[in-house]
Amino acid sequence: MKKLKFIYLLPAIALFASCSKDNPNELEEINGTEPAVEMVETEAMAEVANENAPGNISEVYFGGHKIPVEDFNGDYVYQGDILLPPDMVSQQEVKMIYEKGETPPANKSVGRTSGRWPNNTVYYAIDGNLDNKARVTDAIKHWESKTNIKFVQRTSQSNYVYFVSGSGCSSYIGMIGGKQNITLSSSCSTGNTIHEIGHAIGLWHEQSRVDRENFVTINYNNIQSGREHNFYTYAKQGMDGNEYTSSLDFGSIMMYGSYSFSSNGQPTITKKDGSTFNIQRSGLSSGDVTGINNMYPYSSGGGTTTEPLYVNGNTYVVYGVTVYRYADKWYWYSRTSGWREVFTRGGYWFFA
Repeated sequence: MKKLKFIYLLPAIALFASCSKDNPNELEEINGTEPAVEMVETEAMAEVANENAPGNISEVYFGGHKIPVEDFNGDYVYQGDILLPPDMVSQQEVKMIYEKGETPPANKSVGRTSGRWPNNTVYYAIDGNLDNKARVTDAIKHWESKTNIKFVQRTSQSNYVYFVSGSGCSSYIGMIGGKQNITLSSSCSTGNTIHEIGHAIGLWHEQSRVDRENFVTINYNNIQSGREHNFYTYAKQGMDGNEYTSSLDFGSIMMYGSYSFSSNGQPTITKKDGSTFNIQRSGLSSGDVTGINNMYPYSSGGGTTTEPLYVNGNTYVVYGVTVYRYADKWYWYSRTSGWREVFTRGGYWFFA
């Protein structure tokens, strides 16, 4: 899994029977490779921002890389359910890293979020008109029972997530600054809510990890038209780093199932031996828990931190740039120049 690490945790923690299906607190521990209960594709769905139809496909620049997105009247969605902050998206390539000694422009045209929530604390509010609020509170309880993340109801905090009704399930990646929506249609379950919270704290999708070809085969001929880009690896977009874990986690709450986005009832993802697997939206896997606790390590100190701890071996989006942490230094990757060391000063990136 990897992280934003916005996570490639993509250690990420990528993604999540009967009466317990929408109450993750009643579920047995997931072992990281198999769901706690047997599920079939009809019992859980892969998340999409708009359940009616894909948006118009276009390409934009985000995090210093060109990526395919769905355009819903100027709202850009990546990989089905990931919302992109408008101030971090551009139609033309924007200079993101400056030469040492170069003076950046006074006004930067991309967002400068660090992506992670300080002090392991996510502030939240729930829209009064949202139906089935219990799926939100149950999802929050599940996150708090399994990880080092705390959720606190927002009072006057400026940075917070806002659970609101929408046309599907969607979320931004990491803390983007200010009020950021997690949208939930009536068909989004508690498990889908756990998944979207995963995005909000910095997780990407598990099936798009850099080494996924070692574990699965993507059957593009079976994917719904307009959804093919949901299955691209982050490496294909030029923005992948190392993974948190050594193996793809089929039980991750951030993982698509074999039939996700199928156009013909045939599998879109199979294991290398051709077998299929179920989508899992019951709760965090053990791999999810390990990854997110690496991303947000527990601190028993009494002091207040203003910046999150960055863990070596993980990839993050910091000040609008996708960078890799190694030996307590930052590195940026380009297909033309390879890896180069970079550093930040005043919220801007420079080549070392």
